[in-house]
Amino acid sequence: TILLILGFLSTLAVIALIAVAVTQNQPLPKNIKYGIVLDAGSSHTNLYVYEWPAEKENDTGVVKQVEVCKVEGPGISGYSHATEKAGPSLAQCLQQAKEVIPSAQHKETPVYLGATAGMRLLRLQNESAADKVLSSVGDTLRSAPFNFQGARIITGQEEGAYGWITINYLLGNFKQSGWKKLLHSLKSVSETSGALDLGGASTQITFVSKDISSESPENHLYFRLYGKDYQVYTHSFLCYGKDQALQQKLARDLQASTSTPNSSLPDPCFHKGYERTINISDFFKNPCTSDKKKELPFSQLYVKGEGNYQKCRENIQNLFDKSKCPYTSCSFNGIYLPPVQGDFGAFSAFYFVMNFLNLTSEPNPLALNEVTSTIENFCARPWQEVKTTYHHIKEKYLSEYCFSGAYILSLLENGYQFTENNWQMIHFLGKIGSSDAGWTLGYMLNLTNMIPAEEPAEPPLSHGSYVGLMVLCSLVLVSVLLFAWLLFHKPKCLQKGIV
Repeated sequence: TILLILGFLSTLAVIALIAVAVTQNQPLPKNIKYGIVLDAGSSHTNLYVYEWPAEKENDTGVVKQVEVCKVEGPGISGYSHATEKAGPSLAQCLQQAKEVIPSAQHKETPVYLGATAGMRLLRLQNESAADKVLSSVGDTLRSAPFNFQGARIITGQEEGAYGWITINYLLGNFKQSGWKKLLHSLKSVSETSGALDLGGASTQITFVSKDISSESPENHLYFRLYGKDYQVYTHSFLCYGKDQALQQKLARDLQASTSTPNSSLPDPCFHKGYERTINISDFFKNPCTSDKKKELPFSQLYVKGEGNYQKCRENIQNLFDKSKCPYTSCSFNGIYLPPVQGDFGAFSAFYFVMNFLNLTSEPNPLALNEVTSTIENFCARPWQEVKTTYHHIKEKYLSEYCFSGAYILSLLENGYQFTENNWQMIHFLGKIGSSDAGWTLGYMLNLTNMIPAEEPAEPPLSHGSYVGLMVLCSLVLVSVLLFAWLLFHKPKCLQKGIV
């Protein structure tokens, strides 16, 4: 009996020793890493700070957004007449990033700036000014204590691709994990979700196309991520962001108008009772409207709202040229578009506008006819009532929600061919988990090579399973040895008992 107790205690001791040894030798957690991306859009600039555990940087969904800072003032393209002020405008947000990221890690933290359609337009309009703006921005970022990795104008195709990478990374679609468990409604037929991005000056559509076609190869990109191949269709429409689309519409209205210096231009896309003054001299300098230039005998024009949704939609339809299509299927302006398929995440201004109108309900999105009815009713409200109800919102933004809502429906229905049947495949996303939906995370993931082409090597067993198996094996081993010893070396007390 004494020997059995001793053997049992010895077994427990061995197990404890093994468990402690394994636990003690577990690798210590490594430092958190950080990255900074500045999204220099047409109307404003946002600074994003991301963090991730260094030892897990190739896992899906481990990167999370820990800070976002909206830069005061216009987008950097708005400094074309005072280019030296573009860089200093970022100082306050860079200071905020310095406070969020531990000072010991400032030097190793990469900082990137990507400028989008606002700067693409400025480069078309005034290349010298665009270069000076980027130079000013670069000087400010170099003077910050971070690891400056460049400030450049990204292409529309890149913007679309990085947005697609961002939302699918955060949803866990590249590897079946992450936030996909929380947003179970986003189950794409193609295992990924398409991306719909709407900014102030451009809009992008990107999705995995099953219809592999040799048509318009410039609209196809190929990725190999986590051991899987993806053929992605993407296109960016410059001048079709919500702000520039409004400018285009107004330019068309001016072309067709017979206004005199004292008359006003009726506009169905603004609320009844709303008035706006347009400076003609500035209006046609924009590359999006310069081809519609019209000599007018006056310098200002007064726009007067009518609040008529149906007429507004008819006006907007004129922005989409559907008269010619050199391919088997097109979106508009003769641009190739394969049939849309699967789920889509719609973000940026798609989300902001639809969220304001309370049309972003999940997990059961509203039907298209309900969405249309809501926007129509909003447009019909008098301006004074709208202004009183939403007094906390800046007048410029508030006055344009009617147009923006009607424009989004026109773009998605008439431009991209979404219908009543597949409208509910569109999910309006502001955030996925703690991170904003947008192109910035995908941009950083690409430049830091954090999404490998092949699956990262992983041990066959998790740490917990490994410890458990080691303990079990030790227990079995000690038990067998003890049994063998008892079998071949019977104690005298046991022998006497047998006799």
